[in-house]
Amino acid sequence: MPEDQRPPPAAFVNLLAEGSIEVRGRMPWSSNGTYLVTLSRGDVHAAAVYKPARAERRLWDFPHGLHRREVAAYELSLALGWPLVPETVDRADGPLGAGSLQRFVDADFEQHYFTLVEDPAHHRALKRMAVFDVTANNADRKGGHCLLDGDGHVWGIDHGLCFHAQPKLRTVIWDFAGDPIDDADLRDLERLVAGPLPPALAALLEPEERAAVVARARRLLRTGRLPEPRSERPYPWPLV
Repeated sequence: MPEDQRPPPAAFVNLLAEGSIEVRGRMPWSSNGTYLVTLSRGDVHAAAVYKPARAERRLWDFPHGLHRREVAAYELSLALGWPLVPETVDRADGPLGAGSLQRFVDADFEQHYFTLVEDPAHHRALKRMAVFDVTANNADRKGGHCLLDGDGHVWGIDHGLCFHAQPKLRTVIWDFAGDPIDDADLRDLERLVAGPLPPALAALLEPEERAAVVARARRLLRTGRLPEPRSERPYPWPLV
């Protein structure tokens, strides 16, 4: 779509929350129903990714409603002040029912974690994403969930399998295991645990999940380092 039709980032949440939704088609290679849509509000149009709850595949270890965890991941990134997750909202009035809407990242889809990590210029962002994933307990950080946009910014997507109260971390980002966490990121974690979680994040999680977020952040603060793999299955599948 023409560049001048895309709203600035500050306006995108309003567009996601209030724009009309036109389904363009189902996105391939996703285990749950995921749709590319066009959002419209007046003369403003933009692409987004729609994940309706009714199209979710049932899982034995996560309750139904993974789309709410997509929104929670965005709210956690806001709470930390880390622009890692594209703007995401919960829409009750989607064309296929309630679901999440997330800004579509116009990325170089030849790039993924395993190509990005080869360039030291991306290490700061990828290391911060690793800290984020530990805090969110991301059970599905595949290589293809790391996107590089046209401005050289690294984004993380597909956070439906986050925030379980039990340890579930499965990620491809182990290159920084054992490394010290940057001081700026530690200060942001300290701010997160200094008081109650922000209401917008807390409302999306169960009490034990909220407590687990805080406990994981505090563990990172105690050690000051990214953890080493501990489980027998530290990687997701497929890797990309």
